[in-house]
Parts: sequence; structure tokens; C-alpha cells
Amino acid sequence: MAPTDVSGEVVSKPNDIGKVSRRVSREISQVIEVDGTKDISTKSDDELLRLQGHEAVLERKFTIWSAFGLAFSVTGSWAGYLSSFGQNLIYGGPQMVIFPLLVATVVQGLITTGLAELASAFPSTGGQYHYAYLLAPAEWKRPVAYFTGLFSVLGWWIVTTSGCFLATTSTQGLVSFWVEGYVAERWHAYLIFLGVILVTSSPLFIAPRKVGWFTEACLYISVSGCFVVLVMSCAMHQRFYPSPRLIDNDLGTSGWSYSVAWLLSIANSMYAYGGTDAASHVAEEIPHPNKRVPLLMIGSIVLGFITAFPLMTVLMFTMSDQNSVSGAALPSLELFYQTTGSKTAATIMQVWVLVVYYDSLCSQWIASGRIVWALARDGGVPFPRYFSYVDKSLEFPVRTTVLTMIFCSLYGLIYLASTNAFNSIVTSAVLYLNISYAIPQVVLLSRGRSILPKAPFRLGRFGTLCNVFSPVAVVAITILSCFPAGLPTSVGSMNYSSAVLAGLLLLITGIWLTIGKDFEGPAADLEAMGML
Repeated sequence: MAPTDVSGEVVSKPNDIGKVSRRVSREISQVIEVDGTKDISTKSDDELLRLQGHEAVLERKFTIWSAFGLAFSVTGSWAGYLSSFGQNLIYGGPQMVIFPLLVATVVQGLITTGLAELASAFPSTGGQYHYAYLLAPAEWKRPVAYFTGLFSVLGWWIVTTSGCFLATTSTQGLVSFWVEGYVAERWHAYLIFLGVILVTSSPLFIAPRKVGWFTEACLYISVSGCFVVLVMSCAMHQRFYPSPRLIDNDLGTSGWSYSVAWLLSIANSMYAYGGTDAASHVAEEIPHPNKRVPLLMIGSIVLGFITAFPLMTVLMFTMSDQNSVSGAALPSLELFYQTTGSKTAATIMQVWVLVVYYDSLCSQWIASGRIVWALARDGGVPFPRYFSYVDKSLEFPVRTTVLTMIFCSLYGLIYLASTNAFNSIVTSAVLYLNISYAIPQVVLLSRGRSILPKAPFRLGRFGTLCNVFSPVAVVAITILSCFPAGLPTSVGSMNYSSAVLAGLLLLITGIWLTIGKDFEGPAADLEAMGML
């Protein structure tokens, strides 16, 4: 039974949980030895969670398909890439849309695979910061885990804000497409933005027990939507342009050299694989998470590539006017129109994409709220007792989910003041998440991979490659993310991502110095887990 206070509210007290963890670990009958290392892969889900310092307070209501629906609806590569490919066209035309996506798939795949191994060893809603805490040396556990946790929280909050903004701009783009003379004012966008937040979060509050059904439906809606768009593009295309356009190096208009444009295109293509850790943040709501979560994380990338690559290849071969697409307010809608030659067909295709954007946000609210809740139960946010509460009737952490909604609502106000500042932060969201993916892998390398307990998903020597590659790739992506989109640059077109990242580091440091002193981390039994 979950720990409660005198009022009967479910709470997560790290000190109490630590006592429970140590008691339970003594009661576990036997720890199996495999190659001289303790094997935790055979323990029950709740026992494994107790060893890591937490009691199970969330019902394991996600099936493997509903969890996969959550994971893939967040990543949603084909729909997500349709929102960002326009910049790749500016960098170098169709080839910069297609081939850098291949490279981005490999890059994000290796980063995520390295993280998936940790998710198998330490299945927890906390995800990255939880792994970092368990792996780091005693004197570094708290600061390393806390910085990782804040990068994860802010990354998820901004990714969710980005998702709301995509739904907003797509809605306005459809109106502009049909209503001649419509001017998309910023305040219009903000009101739509608030509406998107309310509509997409409503399933969590209206039918919390059916959320798993909803996320599973999102999977089918997304995959079928990709299929419909692909079939319509093939069946209705006006012209099929020859393959030489894929090897033409003179189609870029960004001002960057060909090699630099290629690198920038790879960095921009990473947006197609944002939030690949989503499944790890519902690990305490999935049966057998140490087996399923890694497969869900990697599976979201595999299905993302299967859906995104063929679709974008077809669309690049049927596009007639590159400049019109890259310069459009909604490039995907203009691309659909050029492909089919029909406003009605283009609208049907874009509406399906819009539905996918709306659907995906429910999963993003789930993941964002869970990661803050996990940090709260370890004392990592102000008023941890309040925010670690799990609503008994709705059966999910309502307060941290509402906190996420409030953040997104307030962050949207930046758009009213400066679209450039807003976009600079939004476009860096995937970068912040990847930073949080890399930190625990760096810690693992510094301690030696032998510290990992045996788990169902084990990479062996390939794990070393993933762990080394991840921080190197993240550093490279960080540098590329600070480049301006085009040359020559000006105050209006400057990329402020470097300033935003520096400000974010200062903010996280300030939070650590003021609030971080109360962060305790999970009271894990490392000896019983075979890590001592």
C-alpha cells in the first residue's frame, strides 16, 4: 500500500521510503549471481522499484501498445519533420531534407540506445536524473542528478510548449490558406495556444482511466495518417521530378557553405526524434518496464524512420517550387498543395497532420507531469510534499501536470513580445533533452560499465560505443545549434540559442544553490542492487 499522511493523501517521503527499501531488500529471499554480478532482472516490478528507493503509488495501467502509442505520439517523426523541413530546404534543397534525416536517425538512435540500457537497469519515472544519481560517486550524486533533472524538466516543458505552438501555427496556417486577407496576429496565436493547452490536456482529467486507450489510438491515428498522406501524394502528384535534384549542390539559399549547410541540416533534422525518452517516464505504470521500456524507446525511432523517410522522399520528388515551400507560412501545406494541385486534398492532408499534433500533446502532458512529480518526491522542487501528491480519484499527479500547463501558458507570453526569442528557445528543446540523455552515460563511463547491474537489455561492447558517442554528438549538436540560420545575419535573424543556453545554465545553478539543498535523491539500496 502506498505511504499516506494523516489526511490519507498519497505522498512520497524519501526518508520513509529509504527505510522501506532497506527492510524489503533484507526480506528478498535470494539474489541470483550471474558471472559474479548480482542480477536484478528477475525481481518483480515493485520489488525492483523499492530497491531503487521508491514505493509504487501509480497503477500499472499502460499495456505495451498504449505505452508505445505514448512513446511514438511524442516522437511522431513524420509529422514532426513536416514542421521543420523548410529550413533544410533553405540550407540546400531536397537532398538536405532526405539525407541528413538518415544521419540524424543514426545519431539519435545511438544516443537513445545508450539511454535505453540504463532504463532497463533502473526503470523509474525519474528517468535520466534517477540513472545519474544511482551511477554517480557518493559525493557527486546530488549535484549531477539535480542538474540532469532540471535539464530534463525544462527540456520536456519546452518540448511540450513547442508541440502546442505547432498545433497553433498549423491552425492559423489553414485559416490563412482558405481566408484571403487573413492576418495572423500574435494575440490570435496566443488565444489559440491557450485553447490548445486546455483541449489537449482535457482527456487526462475527463477520463483518466481511459488514457491508455487514448494513447494507443494516437498510435493508429498517426501511422494511418502517414499512410493516407503518402498514398494521396503518390496517387495525385502533378509531376515526378528527376533524381538529379538530389545531387544538385547549388540549391541552398542560406549563405552557408555546402559542408556547413550539411551539418546544420543534420542538427535541424534531430527535431524529428524529440522526446525519445518518453516511455521511461511512465516506467512505473508499465508491467515489466525493465524489458519493455528499452524496446519502446528504440521502437519509437525505428517506426519514426519507417514513416518519415519514405514520405519525405516522395514529397521531395513531387515538389515543384522549392522557394515557395520554404518561404510559406506553413511549408507542409504548401508542399501538399504543390504535390496534389488541389486545395481540398492539401487541406485534408494538413488536417490529418494537425490531428496528430493535437493527439501527441496528451502524451506530452503525461510525460512532462510525471518527470516533475518524480523530482518532487525526491525533494527536488519547492514544496515537495505538495507536488509529490497523487490524486486518489484521478490516479495521476495532477498538481505537477497543472504546473506544467501553467509554465507553458506563461512561456507563450514570450511569443507576444518577441517571436525570435520564443523560437530560439523552442528550437533548442531537443538539444536540452539530449544533454540530459548524455550526462548519465558520461557518468557510467567514468565509473566503468561493470557497475551496471544485470538487466534484460544489455548492450555489451556496443554499449561502450553508444556511451562514448552520445556526449561527443551532443557537444557537436550544441555547437551547431548556436549557428545563425543564414548569412549575413542581423539582430532580427540572429540565433540566440547560445545566450539562452548560457542563461539556462545560470538559472539551473541558481536553483541548485537555493532549492537544491533539499534534494535528497532516491534512498536506494545499492548493495542489494549489486552496485557496491
